[in-house]
Amino acid sequence: MNTIEFIKQSLTSSKEWAMGLIGDMQDAPLTQPTPNGGNHPLWVLGHAARAESDLLDVFILGQQNRFPEWDGLFEMGTTPSTDASDYPSMDELHAKFESIRAASLAHLETLSEDDLDQPSHAPEELKSYFGTVGACYSAMIVHLSFHAGQVADARRAAGRQPLMS
Repeated sequence: MNTIEFIKQSLTSSKEWAMGLIGDMQDAPLTQPTPNGGNHPLWVLGHAARAESDLLDVFILGQQNRFPEWDGLFEMGTTPSTDASDYPSMDELHAKFESIRAASLAHLETLSEDDLDQPSHAPEELKSYFGTVGACYSAMIVHLSFHAGQVADARRAAGRQPLMS
């Protein structure tokens, strides 16, 4: 397996795990993972889509985030609201995530192994994390997996048993 194949497999696996957890919370999307709040499944889904556009569109391609309507809603550091009217629907968020993930995979297919070492357009203060195209793809994998853990905790807060044990 080469690096491109590894990234593709990892993007697919992390998506399946996270979307399985999120999909199971379709009927309780605002459940926060702790008694003190936290990132609920609906916010995680929107955040995942917006963040992946930052990684692909902004940092890799040097373009604008494709979801500007979500500025201030799903960015890093925002506090999730428990008011459903503050957000698009789960179906819309899921469709947007699917579109950005498809774009990420399509772009990955155009790359060579050497292209992964090309510098990104990440801001200087973020270069240590997102300084190359390969680092941005690695972040896509890790980021979604990180937030899947929050959704797993939200599932438990909703009284659900683990999907995997």
